[in-house]
Amino acid sequence: MQSTRWILATAIAAALCGMPALAAVPVAHGPDIGIDLAGIDHSVQPGDEFFDYANGNWLKTAQIPADRSSTGTFLKIFELTEQHTADLIKNAGASHPAAGSNARRIADYYAAYMDEAAIEQHGLAPLKTELSAIDAIASKDDLARVLGSRLRADVDPVNATNFHTENLFGLFVTQGLEDPSHTVAYLLQGGVAMPSRDYYLADDSNMAAFRSQYHTYVVALFKQAGIADAEAKAATVIDLETKIAKAQESLVDSQDVHKANNLWSTADFAQKAPGLGWASYFKAAGLGGQKRIDAWQPGAITRLAALVGSEPLDAWKTLLTFHTLDGAAPLLPKAYADLHFGFYGHTLQGTPQQQPRWKLAVGATNTDLGDAVGQLYVQKYFPASSKAEVQQLVKNLIAAFDERLDTLSWMTPATRAKAKEKLVTLKVGVGYPEHWRDYGSMLVSADDPLGNHLRAEKHEYEHQLAKLGKPVDRGEWWMTPQTVNAVNLPLQNALNFPAAILQAPFFDPKADAAANYGAIGAIIGHEISHSFDNTGADFDAQGKMENWWTPADEAHFKSATEQLAKQFDQYEALPGLHVNGEQTLGEDIADVSGLTIAYLAYHKSLGGKPAPTIDGLSGDQRFFLAFGQAWRSKIRDAAQRQRLSIDVHAPAQFRALTVRNLDAWYPAFNVQPGQKLYLAPDQRVKIW
Repeated sequence: MQSTRWILATAIAAALCGMPALAAVPVAHGPDIGIDLAGIDHSVQPGDEFFDYANGNWLKTAQIPADRSSTGTFLKIFELTEQHTADLIKNAGASHPAAGSNARRIADYYAAYMDEAAIEQHGLAPLKTELSAIDAIASKDDLARVLGSRLRADVDPVNATNFHTENLFGLFVTQGLEDPSHTVAYLLQGGVAMPSRDYYLADDSNMAAFRSQYHTYVVALFKQAGIADAEAKAATVIDLETKIAKAQESLVDSQDVHKANNLWSTADFAQKAPGLGWASYFKAAGLGGQKRIDAWQPGAITRLAALVGSEPLDAWKTLLTFHTLDGAAPLLPKAYADLHFGFYGHTLQGTPQQQPRWKLAVGATNTDLGDAVGQLYVQKYFPASSKAEVQQLVKNLIAAFDERLDTLSWMTPATRAKAKEKLVTLKVGVGYPEHWRDYGSMLVSADDPLGNHLRAEKHEYEHQLAKLGKPVDRGEWWMTPQTVNAVNLPLQNALNFPAAILQAPFFDPKADAAANYGAIGAIIGHEISHSFDNTGADFDAQGKMENWWTPADEAHFKSATEQLAKQFDQYEALPGLHVNGEQTLGEDIADVSGLTIAYLAYHKSLGGKPAPTIDGLSGDQRFFLAFGQAWRSKIRDAAQRQRLSIDVHAPAQFRALTVRNLDAWYPAFNVQPGQKLYLAPDQRVKIW
């Protein structure tokens, strides 16, 4: 799962309190066990290297596809979903759908993306308007207008607090932190093309090498566009982006929602962040009528605005020209697209070759016409019966959580009452949204791929702006049904479980219950727990930012989480490069909580009967193996380095080691003192 500490992910499985359960099955064999028995490496001791024990034989033979930066369980499901959506997209025009229909839009978007000959013929013509607007900048007020016109919405709740955009700022629109009845525009830091500020500022040799190769790429892109003085212009771009990186807040600080609660009046921006012509900026961005805007990273916004005022106009024009070419490169002629992949795909992620054109086209169509494709997807691959089954499973897991709240010795009665109120009002969306996105005003042409994408971005931005000043939609979805992920939305006190995540090997109704609970059950428990952990404590049942913990509960969490952060600090992902336990802490807490709840729910589902032994494995062994194999992954070093810089999750192999904190794991695999993963009982982090 991908997610931040306050906007997070999940899926499902558990049963309790007399509700229909995932039944414990009698002795079964073969694929119904839900575990890859051949992937286990019995030469490894579980107590020394549990990830390698669960996945060692698979790791020995698994090959990362040449067009991917990693492989594993998530990729397996993603590729299945990709093929399903590809079939739907490629066949959308088979029945000659009417103009203006979603099927026509899908067919035309895909056809345009696949027409490489037309792209070659168009050259840079699709960017003429944008490049001309940049060239015409003659004053700082002109610059403010152009910067404002480029503001776009972040529609990825997973990474909302770490908005990566080549535009100077990004916009996120949702309800207010302290006023859940009104929707608010949040302004977030941006301005750099590489994945994070670390790529500009870190002093290790790998990052220095990336910076050198980035310079080569910027020069090459300018030369390809026929722009004179490419070397000098590249130096200008990198110098200004480095200053922007220094102005940005760290990922850890950006995750702190308390630091994000900064409602500024539009007039405040000129006083608190001088240097940028904010009135012109907001007018060009369509935000001129807003009385207040939340400055998510106030210090960064102040420093970025100061750079607009202090840096030469020509430097900004050069930067904007590069960002325009760079952002459009995948949909420009092949020479541009190859340069773009060469740096971002091959250099930064270690991926040897570009994906086939059809995969790129499917991904782009899924992004820009997500709900249109999603409607077709759920019609074929997620029937009403599946939706009903999953909804029942979610209810079962929530019931398990409710019962667990009654037994927590550390939770005070006042906090328990608030937690139960929040659990009752939790809004769970399964499979697909109640209301689909309307693309009626979006023009899609069969011969203008870049234009289609730019219009899709603008359409999304206008959709987000249209929410301002209107009642909050607590049923709003932030992921499409064909997305292999899930999300927890604390401000809405809601969960979204897209249809695509509800597939084997995460969830298989034919599989042994232990496997379902160990895989999808732990992931779902992870996500639900975010509503009740140190992040969820900041939001009440209505999604208002209001801490509902007592001091005693907060003290318990602080002690436990400090211990967990130190545990993850010890993990070395690459030679000399360790996990940042503070950066990944929120997700690590949820992994411990989710696995604990899933384990308890699994045993409750047995109805007091012992779990059967299947293929020589006890129920507990199958449960923990399913968890370990759910995080099965192999990743290229460059991609791992990038994720350590920008991701709030620990690498998959270390997430699998969450088992160390559950007492039941030790007897299940006879883990003894002296083994590498052994933790003394008082060192095992216990929250739920």
